[in-house]
Amino acid sequence: MDQPSSRDPRGSDPAGVSPVLATVFATVGFFALAVFGLGALSVATDTDIISTPGLGQGPGVGGMLGALVAFAGLLLVALRRRPPSFSSAAVIAVCTALAHLVVVWIVTTSVTASFLLATAVAGDLVRGGTSAVLLVAAGIAACGGIVMRRAGAGHPRWPWERDSEG
Repeated sequence: MDQPSSRDPRGSDPAGVSPVLATVFATVGFFALAVFGLGALSVATDTDIISTPGLGQGPGVGGMLGALVAFAGLLLVALRRRPPSFSSAAVIAVCTALAHLVVVWIVTTSVTASFLLATAVAGDLVRGGTSAVLLVAAGIAACGGIVMRRAGAGHPRWPWERDSEG
């Protein structure tokens, strides 16, 4: 009788989760860490993240959307390489924080028509710690996405699906 093979019938070695799935999970993780971190920063400093009167929600929402798009796009590119490098997490983190600042600056400029006010708002984000929170959250989430891709774990199996030894 032939013994069942212990090889995966779908391919040779497990390749970890797909780049798209790892990007989705890491992006959700980044968003959760960013919201928690920004909320904790706001409570700890007893100030609003963007405290300029008359701006509304536009700059904050636009900045976070810009950060999410930058994070997901850069991470997806990094995860398509085999194997993805952990040094790309630092690049992703810096670019995500910069994308947030740029989008907040652009939206603030479009709302107020003032380059000076938009620059002051962006400067307050850097000085107040918002950019640092986003930098750290993006770095942690990017590392998580890279780990998911590099782990090489296969699909979970029930005990009766595993090959018996012997």
